[in-house]
Amino acid sequence: MQDGNSLPVSAFLDYVDGSTPSGSAAYEKRGVAIDVPTWNSDACLQCNLCSYVCPHACIRPIAMDEAAAANAPEGAKLVDLKGVPGKKFAVSVSVLDCTGCGSCVNVCPEVKGTKALSMASLESQMEAQKLFDYGVTVDTPVDVLEKFKATTPKGSQFNQPLLEFSGACAGCGETPYAKLITQLFGDRMYISNATGCSSIWGGSSPSNPYTKNKEGKGPAWANSLFEDNAEYGFGMQMAQKALRNRVVAAAKNLLEVAEKEDVKAALQEYLDTIESSTLNGPATKKMIAALEACDCDNADRLYILKNKDFAAKKSQWIFGGDGWAYDIGFGGVDHVLASNQDVNIFVFDTEVYSNTGGQSSKSTPTGAIAQFAAAGKEVKKKDLAAIAMSYGYVYVAQIAQGADYNQCVKAIAEAEAYPGPSLIIAYAPCINHGIKGGMKNAQTEEKNAVQSGYWHLFRFDPRLAAEGKNPFQLDSKEPTVNYQEFIKNEVRYNSLLRANPERAAQLFDKAEKDAADKYNRLVKLADK
Repeated sequence: MQDGNSLPVSAFLDYVDGSTPSGSAAYEKRGVAIDVPTWNSDACLQCNLCSYVCPHACIRPIAMDEAAAANAPEGAKLVDLKGVPGKKFAVSVSVLDCTGCGSCVNVCPEVKGTKALSMASLESQMEAQKLFDYGVTVDTPVDVLEKFKATTPKGSQFNQPLLEFSGACAGCGETPYAKLITQLFGDRMYISNATGCSSIWGGSSPSNPYTKNKEGKGPAWANSLFEDNAEYGFGMQMAQKALRNRVVAAAKNLLEVAEKEDVKAALQEYLDTIESSTLNGPATKKMIAALEACDCDNADRLYILKNKDFAAKKSQWIFGGDGWAYDIGFGGVDHVLASNQDVNIFVFDTEVYSNTGGQSSKSTPTGAIAQFAAAGKEVKKKDLAAIAMSYGYVYVAQIAQGADYNQCVKAIAEAEAYPGPSLIIAYAPCINHGIKGGMKNAQTEEKNAVQSGYWHLFRFDPRLAAEGKNPFQLDSKEPTVNYQEFIKNEVRYNSLLRANPERAAQLFDKAEKDAADKYNRLVKLADK
């Protein structure tokens, strides 16, 4: 009949506004892994690092009260939760969603020579799926959330990840960062995502990995192009700011005439927290509840209730890779940072165009082989962080999760809380790098990158300058690993060494000197 073009969207979905349902990736249950992790509770430190680094949100800690523990699947391994009496703990694995990368086993600490995680055949671990499926129905006890703060590696993992089971490569270096951000702010996030790897694993409809919590809240995600993604996210921020400002104005007007004490208290708490997405969400709930319970006939009250979805402060994020941020979309990134609005730009820095064939970008370092740099890139990597810091009012951080778990989550939390533009550049090992031992070692590669001086960790917080302190904080220590030995661990470098040793020696020496010079500059900046 060839009448496809005449069919409306409504003929296929109830979503007639162009949106698609979230969380559909959870229904795939592909079972693609040959081996999956199995948990030895006797050796577990309950550090939650396995969950922290999992690229696909397939391994998660469960904290349970006595009632939840009593209803756990028969045969489930449960232990006492350390630090919170009366609670039980388990590590659960969705074996049917796991890709078998082994990153969790790689970071698992040894206790007397034994790790709490090891890999076993998928067939032998099918029963483990029951505990995972049960765990997603369990609410983490409030006292556990209070004990282990969300802004710590361990505490963050007791929050539901709102990015799960994506189609990213096994061991992906990008998704652990995005997953962590959703665990911190996912129920109030807007995401503008540049085309690239993060748009492929983030939105390959109909398999959508961004999901929602039990309240039906989760990241609002949309994809834009390389050239205008930053502006797209900026537009999201300005639109929701305009809508919210009307609600804030109505709340101020209502506070002046409100008579009931509970309504006045709720309005005041809402207005006192309007700049914090973390505090304003609960305050908004209290305000809406108080206004719904009030029978007062007031136009401002009715306006707030009608527009309650816009009342709470949202967390605006702009995601993309280095091909977008350093190259094609750099003009937009620079424009948005210079506009001084409260947006958070997050760069998954793989140092190459990962999704489009492995072309060299301005983030590709000296000596690395990529398309358009087949003989090794001659010029050094663009210093995007230094450009952003030159404005003076932009929060800037460089992170590498596997190198410093605490610095990673701290920088993300600080950036989101900063009432202005922020830029986080995250080192993200990629399958294109050709890491020796495979992508199970991605987190170790991040650690070695920092210890060799190849990558530097730091935070630039303009709020400190206002207090008379140095806004720049260097979180890296002096390199202890040989720079060239580190890069030779990756095919993108050692292939040049095999093909043209003389050129490799020349470029590697130059790259090592540039890295040392940069570290020395950062040390001086930190000592000011």
